[in-house]
Amino acid sequence: MFSTGQLIFAAIFVIVFALVIFLSYKKDKKLHSKNYKGVKWVGIVFIVFIIILFILKEWLKN
Repeated sequence: MFSTGQLIFAAIFVIVFALVIFLSYKKDKKLHSKNYKGVKWVGIVFIVFIIILFILKEWLKN
């Protein structure tokens, strides 16, 4: 399905991409913690809201 060269390229690409993302996040971690203090609570509320919608959907279906 894929040639050996394509598989090697894909493996190297994934490793380098993950490394760049990790290093970029590590570099900006201090700045992100300062600017996005309450964002985890927004995410938690959003997930709870979605769960409530699914529960209401199942409850109203029956």
